[in-house]
Amino acid sequence: MRFAAIAAVALAVSQPAFAWGLTGHRITGAVADEYLSPKARAGVKDILGTESLAEASNWPDFMRSDPDPFWQKESVPWHYVTIPADKAYADVGHPPEGDSITALTKYAAIARDAKAPLAERQKALRFVIHIVGDLSQPLHVGRPGDRGGNDVKVSFFGEQTNLHTLWDSTLIAHNQLSYTEWAGWLTSRFTTDELRDWSSPDPQQWLADSVLEREAMYPANPDLRYSYVFEQQARLNRQLGKGGLRLASYLNALFDTPVAAAPQKKGRK
Repeated sequence: MRFAAIAAVALAVSQPAFAWGLTGHRITGAVADEYLSPKARAGVKDILGTESLAEASNWPDFMRSDPDPFWQKESVPWHYVTIPADKAYADVGHPPEGDSITALTKYAAIARDAKAPLAERQKALRFVIHIVGDLSQPLHVGRPGDRGGNDVKVSFFGEQTNLHTLWDSTLIAHNQLSYTEWAGWLTSRFTTDELRDWSSPDPQQWLADSVLEREAMYPANPDLRYSYVFEQQARLNRQLGKGGLRLASYLNALFDTPVAAAPQKKGRK
């Protein structure tokens, strides 16, 4: 098993609650698993047992099928943030119902609290894993007014859809790769610069990056075919890779005390 101790350098409108889809979230989890520090790996195992990051990554979306009001209403806003292109998160803050950042802060504290009941720590860690993945899908750091691209209607090789669904799952499915294949390709090709630049555990950096990335995802022509796939494939790979490295770095910072001042990459086995 490879690992790198990538340690620490951490408006709403109604938007859809799902990001990446099953395969995308599993890719980010599988990538992160390759870069956990020993302390983080032990901390995750103490809470989740044999449940992998990839397996845990989709749990908050799966639980949306539970009719309990917590899953049907209360937790829905925790899957996204809304930031105008000319603003930072600090400029707009969070809505009363919370957002991804408030939920991440809350659940990170619970996951780290050794005195909290195990079931609560499991719930919290699954939310942390999922939210970090969500925030690497730039349409979950959405523009005001279009529900994270859900209201942007497009066609993909003649099939009607919307921009959000396209990025959650359709572009990923188009590649016809398993999550393990995709994660393996990503981890085998990270450069030293990418490992350094994409491994910040600071959510504010992730938000700023996603705001920049999302603007180039909006097509000029809604009839999307091979040219859009060609144009966006590198971005898709980049965001999935960023999500995995950020998740590893965030978990390393969460479970390693004290936290280093800047990301570092140790030898991989």
